Amino acid sequence: MKKKISPTFLFALGLILCIFFFLLSLLWKTTSLSFTEAFLALTGRALKNSHTAILFSVRFPRALASLICGASLSVAGLLLQSALNNALASPGVIGVNSGAGFFVLLASLIFPLSLSVKIEAAFLGALLSCFLVYGICLSAGVSKTSVVLSGVAVSSLFSAGIDVTLTLHPEIVADKVSFSLGGFSALSIKHVYAVTAISLLAFVLAFFLCPGLDLFPLGDEAAFSLGLNVKAHRILCILTAALLASGSVSLSGLLGFVGLLVPNIIRLFCDSSSRVKLLLSAVWGGAFLLFCDFLSRVLFFPYEVPVGLFLSCLGAPFFIFLLIRKRRRLEA
Repeated sequence: MKKKISPTFLFALGLILCIFFFLLSLLWKTTSLSFTEAFLALTGRALKNSHTAILFSVRFPRALASLICGASLSVAGLLLQSALNNALASPGVIGVNSGAGFFVLLASLIFPLSLSVKIEAAFLGALLSCFLVYGICLSAGVSKTSVVLSGVAVSSLFSAGIDVTLTLHPEIVADKVSFSLGGFSALSIKHVYAVTAISLLAFVLAFFLCPGLDLFPLGDEAAFSLGLNVKAHRILCILTAALLASGSVSLSGLLGFVGLLVPNIIRLFCDSSSRVKLLLSAVWGGAFLLFCDFLSRVLFFPYEVPVGLFLSCLGAPFFIFLLIRKRRRLEA
């Protein structure tokens, strides 16, 4: 049996890594801004106004977006995995990201100057994906396999819609590749603040849903006998996960695997309540995406690659690992 690690230690380590990678994203030396110039601008002693502008208009929104999107997608993954009783469920796997991304493109096409409409459209797309998967599972028989297969089908449908929209109207996004794989270039600070506010509200809601998540593993009948309205609670979890994922998609595009990787790794090393897992998923998700975004900027400098490439390279092998691990458990 794998030895578990203290949740307090994991949380403290994750928080330290969040702060470290956040500051690293702000202060890392580039051709436009050295470490010293960035540090002076951060402490209010900038040598030039342009240094302050680069730090707070370019680097800070990107670092904050990475932190918020990582935390949001990780918590969304935890909620979906618990509500659907499937460790393979995540915003990327069951089509939530694709649905939100497709609706963001439609909103960009119809209302190109409206930020709020894009966020609302992302939520509607994410919500539609969740309930399509849930409805297909109810019709085909609720099982862990049907959840994944339904998600793949729904994700493929919306991905096709995304490809068609971008092919016919490539001008609605600044970078087609970055949107399809996920990235944080050219962000508006107002957009980042709006998504941050929505995500914080969703975090609070998710925190209060956690006691019900602890009852889901007992089975629907046992949870109901303990006073939980199972159907309503599951729907609230899906709604909250859709809200978290939609804000992230409206900022970063179709980032995958964060909601799959982080909650499952947390479960491997920590066996605690859902509230503890939620906090750990948030801090480690933020730290993980900050780290991946930092690598995307510096690894091939002066060229930048979409952060989604790193997530795919890490997430695909981990997805296969989960499938093999599940198979071995069944055989045992």
